[in-house]
Amino acid sequence: MDDLNQKLNTIYPGKIVRKDLTKRIKEGANVPVYVLEYLLGVYCATDDETTIEEGVARVKNILAQNYVSPDEAELVKSKVREMGRFTAIDRVTVSLNEKEDMYQGTLMNLGLKDVVIDPEIVLAYQKLLGGGIWCILQLEYEGGLKPSPFIVASLKPIQMPNVDMEELFSGRLNFTRDEWIDLLIRSAGLELGC
Repeated sequence: MDDLNQKLNTIYPGKIVRKDLTKRIKEGANVPVYVLEYLLGVYCATDDETTIEEGVARVKNILAQNYVSPDEAELVKSKVREMGRFTAIDRVTVSLNEKEDMYQGTLMNLGLKDVVIDPEIVLAYQKLLGGGIWCILQLEYEGGLKPSPFIVASLKPIQMPNVDMEELFSGRLNFTRDEWIDLLIRSAGLELGC
């Protein structure tokens, strides 16, 4: 790993993604790139090759176990019902049902509508109300519950719901002008030899 990569991992821990790893996993997975990049940022933001390989294996396992593709929706819904709780990766959009005075979500790949979502979750991640975001979520099942037996027990956005500009600006001070230009070129995927 070159000096710039090491510096990036130090200044922005957990937010740096090696594009070669994204490409390597993307070839075998039908998931949005930012889902892969989020998981790689969590499990592979290091310069230790052993840890990176373990992280890649973990990311592949998480995707295999938790990413919901539309053709597997009924199987996953059955798992939630039988197990009572299941961790899924899906796109979540929320709306306010003013007649019932509750927030309800739509889970895109699962094809679920009217899923009950706690107001605290919605207030913490208001972008759920504006077109939705990809999330890792704990889905629970309570038979007989109306309007849907499915409940989002917890949720963690995969897409950055908010960018901490202060963190970005304060980290920028640690880079020379040339390093920052190299970083921008790498981030856009325009680096020669990529």
